[in-house]
Amino acid sequence: MSEKAEYSAVGRVTATRSARRAIAALCAAHGGPVMFVQSGGCCDGSDPMCFPGGEFALGDGDMLVGVVDGCTFHMDAEQYEAFGRPFYLLDVTEGTPGGFSLAAGDGLHFVTRVKAPGHRTS
Repeated sequence: MSEKAEYSAVGRVTATRSARRAIAALCAAHGGPVMFVQSGGCCDGSDPMCFPGGEFALGDGDMLVGVVDGCTFHMDAEQYEAFGRPFYLLDVTEGTPGGFSLAAGDGLHFVTRVKAPGHRTS
């Protein structure tokens, strides 16, 4: 088993209806699933980056946090532990995505929020 396989918290991310619609549109446009990589707060703030599936090279310290509609969500394992292993809610909001991230729609980008216990997605 590789070190990367040890880092997994599958099921700790979900998405709002708006984010799921954006994900579906991106999957259709790119002919397959997209992937999310939670930014560490460096150059592009703390928004998740969205790429066509497999187009971002994950590092040995990256972990799989969850899967939303067939699309994986990754972040640095040490950062995830430092944040207290939270549940994330993937959403969209107005604004341009940072870096090379795919947009969530015209004038929209993806954001993550810490999901409160008992929170329902809308």
